[in-house]
Amino acid sequence: MLALSLTLGLGSLPLCQAQNAAGSGQAKPDPLLAEAQEALRLKDKKRAAAAASAAIEQAHPLAPWMDYWQLGLRLNEATQPELEAFYGRWPGSYVEDRLRNDWLLELGRRRDWPNFAADYPRFQMRDDREVACYGLLTEHLAGRKVLDAARSAWLAQRDGDDGCHLLATTLYEAKQLNSADAWLKLRLAVEANKSRAARQAAALLGKPVELALAEIQDNPARYLARKAKGGARTHTELATLALMRVAAGDPAVAAELMSSRWQRELPGELDAWAWAQIGRQAAQKLGPEAADYFERALKLAEKNKQSLSWSDDTLAWSTRAALRSGRWPQALKSMELMTAAEQRDPSWQYWRARALLATAADGASGEALRAEARGLLQALASPWTFYGRLAAEDLGEKPALPAAPSPLSPAERGQAQGHAGLKRALLLIDRGLRNEGVREWNYSLRGLNDRSLRAAAQEACEREIWDRCINTSERARGEFDLSQRYPAPHARELLAKSREAGIDPAYVFGLIRQESRFVMDARSHVGASGLMQVMPATARWTAKKIGLDFRPELMTDRDFNIKIGTHYLKLVLDDFGGSMAMAAAAYNAGPGRPRRWREGATLDAAIWVENIPFTETRDYVKKVLTNASIYAPLLGDSSARGGSLRARLGGQIGPKEDDKQP
Repeated sequence: MLALSLTLGLGSLPLCQAQNAAGSGQAKPDPLLAEAQEALRLKDKKRAAAAASAAIEQAHPLAPWMDYWQLGLRLNEATQPELEAFYGRWPGSYVEDRLRNDWLLELGRRRDWPNFAADYPRFQMRDDREVACYGLLTEHLAGRKVLDAARSAWLAQRDGDDGCHLLATTLYEAKQLNSADAWLKLRLAVEANKSRAARQAAALLGKPVELALAEIQDNPARYLARKAKGGARTHTELATLALMRVAAGDPAVAAELMSSRWQRELPGELDAWAWAQIGRQAAQKLGPEAADYFERALKLAEKNKQSLSWSDDTLAWSTRAALRSGRWPQALKSMELMTAAEQRDPSWQYWRARALLATAADGASGEALRAEARGLLQALASPWTFYGRLAAEDLGEKPALPAAPSPLSPAERGQAQGHAGLKRALLLIDRGLRNEGVREWNYSLRGLNDRSLRAAAQEACEREIWDRCINTSERARGEFDLSQRYPAPHARELLAKSREAGIDPAYVFGLIRQESRFVMDARSHVGASGLMQVMPATARWTAKKIGLDFRPELMTDRDFNIKIGTHYLKLVLDDFGGSMAMAAAAYNAGPGRPRRWREGATLDAAIWVENIPFTETRDYVKKVLTNASIYAPLLGDSSARGGSLRARLGGQIGPKEDDKQP
């Protein structure tokens, strides 16, 4: 039985009883700010400039933003001296660096390399790949060697843009990049279904390739039937692209085309690539033949003794397909071919350990593999992450939550309260500009130590800005304040509604922490709203099921949102036989998809989760179940199941009994 006291170690609970304007999203009136926003909406440069001037004259606390908006409206006609004056007005602020990012893009498009080269070293965020490509280009133009960094940046670029394309074109014309690089980039772009990046890569290879790519994108099967041929590298590369496009629609058709003709006509590298792409598409569709396709690709690559240029994403799906089919040696091989950075990902560290344990034979060599696996699990073990908790539990340990850190001092609190960027971020959120406030807030956290991060988090917690409270506290690596990282706002209501719906409160808290971060007016890009991010159609259906009146305006009512969300979650949970993993997947992706994903072989639940085809849903399920495992003891659930992630996952997931064929 869960304890219902509100003083179970959750220091944030007393803060949850009152909702202020910042937490509720109710914007306070601010005529000058409203004028600046309206000018921005209308793209009225003169009106925006007047509002910014008035804000500066009045020392309005959001004057930097109004200044940023007005200059942004006329950035294409601005001059470097104007930008320098702006930088001088707001030194060290988020808007200074944000406008520098915008200006560097503008300078790149103008091909103004002297001003770009002078301004770029002052850019702090360095999180814009196109700006980075322009920066590498200026280095090249200055005579410095940038090929390795430039090639890596270009190949890693997902969507086509001017900066990376210009960098690649310049290096291609200088014969530093070659046609093999361009073909690889083109294959990677088609793999990722990024049409602009594909067109840009094709442009490097000439007009005939551009025209052929357009035909392939339009109708790959027709291209293969009418125009594709073997022989020269250009022909086999284009045929490979067409096979990739066919595989995206139907991997089995592409496999038949390979077996009947193309595996004899493609050179070894492209033969392996095509089979790997067929495997990737089959794996994403959870096809049982995916591991066979990947096995064929891996053998071809090994036979030709080629260094693989497959993407980490393709190798990840090769690993997942091997896990799904129980081919542990193949999983190990796929993981070993990933880049060093990808191999360090906790997912693959965990699955490497599991694969080593599964393949270890008797004797000294087997014991060495088991020792390596134990070392990997011990290094991963942690209460905070999905694979960290699984690793600890696999070792027979119970992941222990850390003790509360020492209280913040008045001086530490005072530094956070006096921080200009944090104050401005809180004001932006208070005024209804949440996106701008979040960006300013995150920028202001750069360089803060753990104690300062906790102090900043506490400012957000006390204003009930729960997403900043949680995210900021999570940045602290050495101090773990559970009242910040796992707060329990609206605890009375959530405990009562969870109990009424007959569902584990820790599961509900874990889901809300991932869905909305306890932001009551949160709204997703697809229209889900409120604490539990319920879609209107889902709310209407659930209300009918439980005999509750539904009106659209109730979606933002806290108690209605919680009631509808908890009852819907319980309905979904019951539909999936109590599987928290499947119910979480259904809550995120809709119940129809997990029903399809459970078809086929019965799998270890962790392998089933790792094979969820949607990256967002896969990550979501892991985080919801991890959150629930942490919330359980905080809410007073001392049962063996409460804090166990493996217990929440369940043992196996497969077809429902009544779905199985006789």
